[in-house]
Amino acid sequence: MGRPQKVAALLGKRQKIEKEIEKLQKSCQHPTKSVRFVKERLDSTTMVIRYVCDECLLPIGYPNNEEIQKYLKQ
Repeated sequence: MGRPQKVAALLGKRQKIEKEIEKLQKSCQHPTKSVRFVKERLDSTTMVIRYVCDECLLPIGYPNNEEIQKYLKQ
């Protein structure tokens, strides 16, 4: 298998995995959440502080300044 075919196969697998993750996150009830650092976007290296579901790891909200300060002191 040549390099272009291998890259195409890997990109196809990644797309399937991303769709499966999206499906799991959409069906999640987000029962508990935590304040965490997460990437701003999938293709980004910028980290931001968000509420993240503990079950599916989906960013689901924005903590207020007091919650951010409490998280940073940990």
